[in-house]
This record gives sequence, C-alpha cells and structure tokens, in this order.
Amino acid sequence: MSDKLLNQLNEWPRERVLELVERATVADVDKALAKEERGLRDLAALFSPAADSRLEAMAQEAQRLTRWHFGRTIGLYVPLYLSNVCGADCTYCGYAVRSGNRQRRVTLKPDEIHRECAELAAQGFQSVLLLTGEAPRVVKVEYIAQAVAIAREYFPSVGIEVYSMDHESYKRLVEAGLEGVTIYMETYDRETYRQVHLLGAKKDYEYRLGASERAGKAGARRLSIGALLGLTDWRVDCFHVAMHAMHLQKECWQSAVAISFPRLRHVPKRFQIPALVSDREMVRLMLALRLLLPEAGFNLSTRETAAFRDRLIPLGVTTMSAGSSTRPGGYSSYGEETLEQFALEDHRTAAEVAEAIRSVGYDPVWKDFDRAFDTAVPG
Repeated sequence: MSDKLLNQLNEWPRERVLELVERATVADVDKALAKEERGLRDLAALFSPAADSRLEAMAQEAQRLTRWHFGRTIGLYVPLYLSNVCGADCTYCGYAVRSGNRQRRVTLKPDEIHRECAELAAQGFQSVLLLTGEAPRVVKVEYIAQAVAIAREYFPSVGIEVYSMDHESYKRLVEAGLEGVTIYMETYDRETYRQVHLLGAKKDYEYRLGASERAGKAGARRLSIGALLGLTDWRVDCFHVAMHAMHLQKECWQSAVAISFPRLRHVPKRFQIPALVSDREMVRLMLALRLLLPEAGFNLSTRETAAFRDRLIPLGVTTMSAGSSTRPGGYSSYGEETLEQFALEDHRTAAEVAEAIRSVGYDPVWKDFDRAFDTAVPG
C-alpha cells in the first residue's frame, strides 16, 4: 500500500474530526447544502447535531443526487458463504475462532458450490457475493479462484468478501472471472482495531487498509468498503470511510467505488456493542455521505429490518441483498446445520424484496451490464 492514504488518515485523528463536528453550526450546514461540490469540512457539518433540523433538506438533496447518477434502479445481489472456518479472533463476529459457538463449520466442495449457485440462479439472481472466514491456510486463493470460476458459469457478476490478499492473488482471481471486491476496514480507529482483532493476519491494520487499492490495481472493477457501525463513534469512522472512498476514486479510477453500511445488531455473548448506532443516526450518516459522494454506490444488507430498508430506498441506496443466508450451504446443501456469521433481520425472499422496491417507485435490477463488456473488443 502507498503511504498516501495512511498519511491522510493520520492528518484527521479522532480529536480533530470530533472538534470539527461538534462546533459546526446550522449556518455551516446550510452552506454545505447550498454547494454543488462538498468537502470534508462540509461532511463534518452534515454529521453534526446542527444538521438535525435540516434532515428533510438533506434527504431531498440525497434523493436528487442519487436519481441523477443512478436513476430509479436498485441492484439486487445475494451472498453465498463458501466457508465458516476462521483462524481470526474478531470479538464481534460469530465466526471467530474463540467465539464460543459450537455449530458445524464447513467449507463447501465444488459440487456443493454448483448446487448453491444453481439454486440462486433459479431465483433470478445474476449478481453473487462469495464469502469466507479469515482462514487463508484452509480456504486458499486457489480454492477461491475455483469458486469464482464456478460462479461465473451461473452469474454475470461475481464478487468476493474474504480475507485481505496481495496484488498477485487479486490478479489471479480477476483472471478467473472476478468482478468485485468487498472488504471492510471494520474500524479505522487504530486502538479500537487492536482491541477487537486478537488473532490472525487480520490484526495487521495497514495490510487490511491497503487491500481495496491492491484489488483495484489488480483489475477488480468494483470496490466496496465500509466500517462496522457500532465499534466506535460513527462520526469518526464514517469520516474516514469517506476519505478512503475519495482516495480509491482517485487512485483506482477505472473501478466503481461503493460504500456498505453494516450495523452491529446481533453479536456473540462475550461482546458488548460499544457505540450503538440509532436508526436516526444511520439515516443522517447515509444522507451526509451521499451529499459528499454522489457517484458512489450505496449497499444495504439484510442486517437491517425489512421496514427500515424500505424506508431507505429513496435516500441514496443503490444496491440491496435479498433472500440471504449467512451459513455455508444455507440455500440448498445444509440448511440450518452450519454456523451462521450473524443473524438476519430481513428474511424476505428475493421476489418479495423486488416487489417492495417497485412499491416505492423504483425498479429492481438483476443485471446491469453484459458479459460482452468483460473483454476488450479486438481492433
């Protein structure tokens, strides 16, 4: 990883961000709303308590910007967990090696991956996200490359959300048909990061920070990042998420950059959520980030309730998961036999989510590009 992003983050420590947020006035919020292009100081104002009285104006501007750049479409994707084996000890995660969970841990075999893909493709999905735990010695790059190749037989768009990799590994996956890479920093606060990541390669803050950029420079066309909301003050983490997104938009300009909003809700018994994020705060942070980053995709998972997800559709969301399972083999192979990463809130089928999207005046999109665009046209 280049030192550029790390240096930028170091220039905006927690104290500086919070000072800027807390001293912002309604006048600062109004100035930010009046601008065509906004910067980090505007973001701080939009995060501030002073913005509470301007949420409706923020919502209207967020809706306008989203429609301008993305139309009235909401992309649909589905997660497919390949393995719940994990060598890391992330205190907030159900997969953690020391989580205390005793449910079955498995890694899908090729025929099981085929079965899961066939089941999901039959439901209409054309975009899949392959996930694993943090176990590079068990779930090797070669295995993930094979899984990507299998998934490409069923889906035009294949992404991964796995452990951090080097440039060559990402390049190999792209050659196998990979389109997108999702990787959450979890938290950008170094001390909090150290406290919640106790074992495994994931303990390396800087290596994880550089993963998205390595993926982009290896040819991944879509990069999704995010903070795990609830680990620390959302205003600080989301400020740094914004900085990370801006960095990737510049350094990996051939890749589309998106932000996800995973919010801690159900956690292992040993973990207490340090900084719960309310629904109102969730709305405000999404609106503010949309005003700063009008061209970034916004992903929303089934961690959130059906009613709350539906309310967020007009406010900046561009992609949603549906019909999800967080268990390996959860669609056709093992049902509820295997350990899940976290409990879901929205249990609707893909068809039900699609209908909910239509009911608020938007169009569910199963596929937004053609496989012909994957390769250059010969001259």
